[in-house]
Amino acid sequence: MTDEEIYAKMTELFHDLFSDDTIALKPGTTAADIDGWDSFNHLSVIVAVETQFGIKMTTREIDNLKNVGDIVAVIQSKSR
Repeated sequence: MTDEEIYAKMTELFHDLFSDDTIALKPGTTAADIDGWDSFNHLSVIVAVETQFGIKMTTREIDNLKNVGDIVAVIQSKSR
């Protein structure tokens, strides 16, 4: 799966989770950039990503996520 395909699926996922079709994800996008992406919704993002991409993130991987680019990197590493 290419980065573009991952970002397209992630963007759709974020649109659904946050009910905001204006969200445009970039590698540097953080929780501070998206209204409603708080610690509670962070768990929803993780679960949705794991479900959408058929992966399971470790606690360490989740703890190291700082931005959308980090999420994409984990998806890429687990999709090989």
